[in-house]
Amino acid sequence: MSDKLAIIATGGKQYKVNAGSKVKVEKLDAEVGAEVVFDQVLLDARNGAVKIGMPTVNGSTVKAKVLEQGKREKVITFKYKPKKRTHRKYGHRQPYTLVEIL
Repeated sequence: MSDKLAIIATGGKQYKVNAGSKVKVEKLDAEVGAEVVFDQVLLDARNGAVKIGMPTVNGSTVKAKVLEQGKREKVITFKYKPKKRTHRKYGHRQPYTLVEIL
């Protein structure tokens, strides 16, 4: 475990990240190889000093490098109405962005 830890918010979700970790986040509009900056840092812990934001930590950012743009595995949904001869089957693949925390 690294001595740098942060909790960031992006895409309506919160992620616990360490320096050097790879995380799949909601799709970002960035090219592969580009550097992105997450400025919504909810918790920042470095060298034993912990800063908790209300709601975010002022002046704290997390930098990451985009490694991949892709889609997650398919989720199948099946709707069925009894006695009506009605059914509907469809699938969904959620897009994601794989980032490495710098």
